[in-house]
Amino acid sequence: MKITGSTSLVKRVLLLAFALVVLFGLWYAFRPEKLFINKRVDEAAPILSKGQPTPLFTGRFQRELHKTTGRGTVYQRPDGTRYLQLTDFSTSNAPALHVLLVNSKDIGANKDFAPTGKSSIDLGELKNTQGDQDYTIGSAVDLSQFNTVAIYSAGSNSNFGMAKLESF
Repeated sequence: MKITGSTSLVKRVLLLAFALVVLFGLWYAFRPEKLFINKRVDEAAPILSKGQPTPLFTGRFQRELHKTTGRGTVYQRPDGTRYLQLTDFSTSNAPALHVLLVNSKDIGANKDFAPTGKSSIDLGELKNTQGDQDYTIGSAVDLSQFNTVAIYSAGSNSNFGMAKLESF
C-alpha cells in the first residue's frame, strides 16, 4: 500500500506543478494586470540644429469601442529621416499594443483587421497608453500607400484606433 500511496502523491505533485506552469504561461501571455495600469509618456519633438522638422501628413484617431483619441503626424527632418509623432494620445490598455502603418483601402475605422506584411508596417510596440510619443518610419515606406496609423492589439487581434493621414 505504501507504493500505491506514494505513487498517488507523486502524481498529485506533478499535476500541481504542471497546472502552475500552465497558469503562469497564461498569465504571461495575456498580462491581465495591464488592463488596469495606465502610464503616461511625453516625448518632446526632436529639435535639430539645422532646422525644424517639416510636417508631411496628419490625422485624428477615431474609435469608439476602445476609446482612442489624439493626433498622428508624420514629420520629415532636414536630413530626410521621417518619424510619426502621436500627440494628445490616449487609448485603452491591452496586451501587446503596436503602432502600425496600414493601407486603408479595405479597412474602416471601426473594423478589426489582421495585419499582413503587404497591408501593414509595424513601427513597434506602443510605448505607453497616454501621452506624446515618436516612432521612426523607414525611408522605403511609401506613405501614399500606407496612409493610415493604427493602434493594434496583437494579444487580442483587434483594432484599437485609426487615424487616416492626409497631406498637411
